[in-house]
Amino acid sequence: MFRFVFRLAAMVALSISVIMAVLDATRTVAASALVLTPLDTSWLAVSPDTRAAFETFVRTKAGALLWDGAIAWVLDQPGFAVFAVLALLLYAIGYRRQRRPGQFAAT
Repeated sequence: MFRFVFRLAAMVALSISVIMAVLDATRTVAASALVLTPLDTSWLAVSPDTRAAFETFVRTKAGALLWDGAIAWVLDQPGFAVFAVLALLLYAIGYRRQRRPGQFAAT
């Protein structure tokens, strides 16, 4: 059951990654220059209220050091790359290794 949830979340993250990559590719062709939209810019365009609430939550619960160090760095990366890595991690968690016939269950 949990593997299904992780694989479903991986598929959703991969879908978001592909959508963001197509948007960046369209903007790149239109501008005749490479355009990589940071996740922070995309998040602010879609829902600025949740972005502000997330920043406030992290700063109050975990401190400004976590926000300025790790989370701000992730938000500065291209959105399609962040969601692609997230999809890979979620799929790896939900992956079920297939056993070959004749193998012991303990190995």
